[in-house]
Amino acid sequence: MVLRPHSNRPRTPVPAGAPAAPGGAQGAPQGEGFLREVDDALREQEMLDAFRRYGKLAASAIVLFLVVLAGYLWWEHAQTAKAGERGEQLTLALDQVEAGKLDAARADLARLADGKDGVSAAAQMLAAGILVEQNKVPQAKQAFAAVAADDKAPQPYRDLAAIREIALGFDALPADQVVARLKPLAVPGKPFFGNAGELLGVAYMKQNRTDLAGPLFAAIARDKTVPETLRRRARQMAGLLGVDAVDDVNAAANGQTGGAVAPAPAPEQAPAAAAPAR
Repeated sequence: MVLRPHSNRPRTPVPAGAPAAPGGAQGAPQGEGFLREVDDALREQEMLDAFRRYGKLAASAIVLFLVVLAGYLWWEHAQTAKAGERGEQLTLALDQVEAGKLDAARADLARLADGKDGVSAAAQMLAAGILVEQNKVPQAKQAFAAVAADDKAPQPYRDLAAIREIALGFDALPADQVVARLKPLAVPGKPFFGNAGELLGVAYMKQNRTDLAGPLFAAIARDKTVPETLRRRARQMAGLLGVDAVDDVNAAANGQTGGAVAPAPAPEQAPAAAAPAR
């Protein structure tokens, strides 16, 4: 009987419960686990090396970001608080105007006119209006002109200031200059269409351009966003120029008389005196 030869090489003990490798080799799974442990250790070491290399830089970037964010939030809070204080000062100036203390109001408004925000523009406009109330028309015109020329002021304030400036000096201004400045503002849909359009229509009349003035007055009269008093004036001017600006006769009569127009009586309600005598 022939016996199988056996090797004198010592075998590596295999832990109990470990699966046997194909062909009887039981050490392969243990080698794979060892390799995985080595890979995990290498990745961990690489992460540690990267943290040691870039950790301080990342921490510095985070600290810088937090400092910048805190500075921006402080600046925003300071600006909001400053705007609130300026708004309160503007309200106090308005109270002084209502109380008739015009000189005191102008002094307070002068301290608000040094900014480049809406409060500054409103303060300058209010101060110019006070000058008009005090019959200081040349100074008022200069004040309105300054707001109209200020490219830092909000556009609605600039447009309104230009209209007020032109209105104060309308008689002395050439019609061509008035047309050039107001034509971009006298457009339906713009906030000051009615005010700018009325002045533009009169300037057209000074140029003997009734063909342009009449339709413009009619457009103002039909615009429901324009104040009713201005629409009434525009309707009258359009009628004088031969342009029909009345879309509803009853509505126009209501606007002119301030009362309701009684409807026409129905045929069956006609007075008996209207029947033919027998």
